[in-house]
Amino acid sequence: MVKKLLRLLLSGTMLLCVVSGFTASSSAENKIVMSGNPIFTSIFTADPSARVWGDGRIYVYASHDIFPSRGSDLMDKYHVFSSDNMVDWVDEGEILRADDVPWGRPEGGFMWAPDAAYKDGTYFYYFPHPSGSNWNNTWKIGVATSQQPAADFEVQGYIEGLPGGNMIDPNVFRDDDGTYYLYAGGGGSSYGMKLDDDMMSIDGPVQMFSELEDFHEATWVFKRGNLYYLMYSDNNPGANRMRYATSSSPLGPWQNRGIILDPVLGSETSHGSIVEYKGNWYMFYHNARISSNGTLRSVAVDRVFFNPDGTIQKVVQTEDGVPAVGPPSHATEVKYHDLVNENFDEYSLHTEYGMTHAAVSVGGGATRSGGNVENMHIEGSYIQIGGVDGGAGGKALLTVLYASGDGGAAFKADASGDPAGDGYYLPLPGTGGWGNYTGRTNRLVDLNPGVGNVIKLTGGMGGANVSRVIVSLIPDTTEGTEYPVSGTNVTVGGGSVKSGSSIENMHIPGAYFEVAGVNGGAGGQAQMTVVYASADSSSTFTVRAGTHYSGSGVPLTLPGTGGWSAYTGNVSSVITLNPGSGNVIRMTGGMGGANVTRIIVTPMP
Repeated sequence: MVKKLLRLLLSGTMLLCVVSGFTASSSAENKIVMSGNPIFTSIFTADPSARVWGDGRIYVYASHDIFPSRGSDLMDKYHVFSSDNMVDWVDEGEILRADDVPWGRPEGGFMWAPDAAYKDGTYFYYFPHPSGSNWNNTWKIGVATSQQPAADFEVQGYIEGLPGGNMIDPNVFRDDDGTYYLYAGGGGSSYGMKLDDDMMSIDGPVQMFSELEDFHEATWVFKRGNLYYLMYSDNNPGANRMRYATSSSPLGPWQNRGIILDPVLGSETSHGSIVEYKGNWYMFYHNARISSNGTLRSVAVDRVFFNPDGTIQKVVQTEDGVPAVGPPSHATEVKYHDLVNENFDEYSLHTEYGMTHAAVSVGGGATRSGGNVENMHIEGSYIQIGGVDGGAGGKALLTVLYASGDGGAAFKADASGDPAGDGYYLPLPGTGGWGNYTGRTNRLVDLNPGVGNVIKLTGGMGGANVSRVIVSLIPDTTEGTEYPVSGTNVTVGGGSVKSGSSIENMHIPGAYFEVAGVNGGAGGQAQMTVVYASADSSSTFTVRAGTHYSGSGVPLTLPGTGGWSAYTGNVSSVITLNPGSGNVIRMTGGMGGANVTRIIVTPMP
């Protein structure tokens, strides 16, 4: 862990790097799927501790850099990630935070590099945390336990009798005979000791490893064959390197072997773990490739190779990461190469929000100027969009169009369905000027089902003027029922008229049309899609359907299509229908114009 607050400016320029997601083999059908680096992109993570348990999955326990940046000292929670093929990763969620530590520092923060162990049906989680406001002199190594590897951890206490004031970065090693050892230390002092059967107390003397060359922190011990390895971070000026030493005993003495990992991209700190999984050896480490900010780091992984004499070849840090070691699997993490290459073609159902749209509000110092929002450089400034349609729920593509004269700014994006509640990092590389609206940045966010979602963009991390926000979903491929508005089951009123195969004059206040005889099947939620044309920049209908028919309805935003005859508009909303075919859908206009040709109703599973 870092010992000082880094003051680096945010920059999104690294997101312009092109990262290859696939490496072709000799056959077009046989493509090697790569993880890409970094491997975790939903939140900022550091200090990865990788463990393989009996369920066949690999788990990575990581500390969490808070965004917007509060410096690496003030991280205050832990997440765990898992995979069964090294490529498709699942964010298992938060497992512990400073608020859960009854003896912890009142101000929180300082949840630094953790580790985990397993013994007799119980998972043990080891974490450093100060017990007092004077954090540098009150470090303790806490212990939490659970019957699961990625949930329900409860703090049991801390390990007593540890020497010195720099007992951080705990690491637990299980030897072949079932004996467990604890390693910890920082500020140049490295210690190792045997753990007692309770996994929370020390059995025997504490050994100080004064023979390690230029030790700083970040101890990690593992065994291969009959040789013990100890990896650690050094004091290299400007940026730490990872060194290693070997021994014939878990408590040394250690023979220094040299550097195993050069300084990482964009960060002064370095911390890692080495583990074997499915016949390969891997090093997990962190870098700042996504943010270019050393206090906003992300976990990466690369292969480890051993020489015949047991020494380790220097790890090559790559953008491609590592190849899959199993078939495609469930994942919640977006691969980095998708993030930078914008591989989002399947998100083709777009809803566009101009900055004057009724659903858009601004505050905290942000101001509207013409059709744009400016002053997003002010701390606390924000743009908020309400009534966002999340379809059936899950991932949605958030796109922001902008101009920026800064070298690299960032927004924090919050979305209603965010399972972690930490928000999403949205980089905004400079466009060369405040009036040069060529910037386009994407981020996958999580939305809840239906139209009650809120997306909020918070500034204060460099400047960017925003012109539009687009929310895109993957269309539901379930077969739907089309209802042309020229049908006899469609009635109009309030000034709207049928004209050929479309309904027009929906811009008139009070204008409406109704579609009767809509089949709701067994009842429940359905996706309603409106096909239309509009020369207005944006219009809004109020939708009432099924059980909502007698209520106030919900708004449906229809971005312009460029002309009254350009029937390329296609927007969706989740509605609730009664069982059977007696449902009515009513749409009321009066807030901008749109000519409608048909609606499509698709049942949702």
